[in-house]
Amino acid sequence: MRWLLPEHIDDILPAEAMRIERLRRSILDLFIAKRYQLVIPPLIEFTDSLLTGTGRDLDLRTFKLVDQLSGRMMGVRADITPQVARIDAHLLNRRGVTRLCYCGSVLHARPAGPSASREPIQIGAEIFGQAGIAGDLEIQGLLCRALAVAGARGARMDIGHVAVFRSLVRAAGIGRELEAELFEALQKKDAAGLASLTRKLGAATRKALLLLPELYGGSEVLLLAARKLPANQAIRSSLATLNALARACPIPLSFDLAELRGYHYHSGVVFDAYCNGVAGAVARGGRYDEVGRAFGRPRAATGFSIDLRSLSSLKGNSGKKKRE
Repeated sequence: MRWLLPEHIDDILPAEAMRIERLRRSILDLFIAKRYQLVIPPLIEFTDSLLTGTGRDLDLRTFKLVDQLSGRMMGVRADITPQVARIDAHLLNRRGVTRLCYCGSVLHARPAGPSASREPIQIGAEIFGQAGIAGDLEIQGLLCRALAVAGARGARMDIGHVAVFRSLVRAAGIGRELEAELFEALQKKDAAGLASLTRKLGAATRKALLLLPELYGGSEVLLLAARKLPANQAIRSSLATLNALARACPIPLSFDLAELRGYHYHSGVVFDAYCNGVAGAVARGGRYDEVGRAFGRPRAATGFSIDLRSLSSLKGNSGKKKRE
């Protein structure tokens, strides 16, 4: 039948469309009230810039086509964050802290899950030029307020820090091939595979890597990590950041020091937010200082994006503002 849409692509009918629009307005109003400036990047651009500094994962999720005018490869954005980083680095080019927000559709070549749309609507906020814990705290607080505005119930956050694993790899002089294999084993929580891969490593490094999948849970995880992981500067700094975020967060937090989502993209804290009534993460974010370097302008950066369609599906969600 010619009127059928592709799998995981859907029309948005009036009732849902109104919920999404109300919620979009409420969250953008929050961002703007907190001094974030709205930008609207293009839906499509050359892959040379679209995929800069993002790693292989985003490349696989991106639809690509040849531009009929230039003959160059173009991509339909699968994530708006790299585009906003490009705008900060090359168009605004400000010296101080820049706060930007955005909202728009993205397109995924593959769905993120069995019931996920391949055309999510992404709304988010990013801070550029704010190094250290201050930016992480601001972004965490803003996300929690956005979830409150949306009326999300049972909001909670899983948080990790990619520098823990990275510092262990760097200190041990582990090559890229083995690093990639260790990464895959940790992502799969494959204890047997991890034990095999670390067999020839030094005792201290092996012990630390084998411990990472066990460092999952509440604040006790950070105490255990401080006692049992190597006391190098990168790990001490990572744990201090996580402790500060735990003290400030108004919603329940859990920690996972083997969480390496976006490992080749993120440089510090990574987090996923969840709430009742939505399967999977409703928001994701973290620090990605290295992306600015890939654009030729080193720039501290952190932020998050929310899946607006998933959030709007919550029962009773009208997108009305709630008292902060």
